Amino acid sequence: MSWIRAVFTASIALCALGASAQQSNPLDAVPDKMPFDVPYGPPITLDRAVSLINAAVAESKKRGWKMNVAVMDSGANLVAFQRMDGAQLVSISIAEHKARFAVKARRESRAVEDLVQQKNFIYLLSLDEFIASRGGIPLVDNGHIIGAIGCSGGTGSQDEVICKAAAESMMKK
Repeated sequence: MSWIRAVFTASIALCALGASAQQSNPLDAVPDKMPFDVPYGPPITLDRAVSLINAAVAESKKRGWKMNVAVMDSGANLVAFQRMDGAQLVSISIAEHKARFAVKARRESRAVEDLVQQKNFIYLLSLDEFIASRGGIPLVDNGHIIGAIGCSGGTGSQDEVICKAAAESMMKK
């Protein structure tokens, strides 16, 4: 009887394998347009970068969070940085890394986190410029990327909230 069960199990496995082979790989889809094709623009000014950092720090203080905040220009160069009193030291480079990724890749750093956690794209972690943590957001003005902001010090979701609040403050001006 056990051999019948083994044959039955094997035939089910082969059927499942055949069915999965017939399904198309979503990564084989070819989009009509280039994704994340936002053109680079002139670099963010120091005054504007400092204003973003001030907005991020104000939101952080309101919530009782200690953050490191970095602003990169459209060439991925550091324009301004602030470490709040008591913010963890390791997060200095993480905030910079998040902002650098966001401007170079023209997308939020959350995109990598989603690919790693939801689609198991673990290989992305081996690439130099990638960071799989939210809290890096491109800054777009008049349809052009002028830089990016990166925050680190809390959880990824806390970092993201602070970055978004700062980016939204830029849009209100």
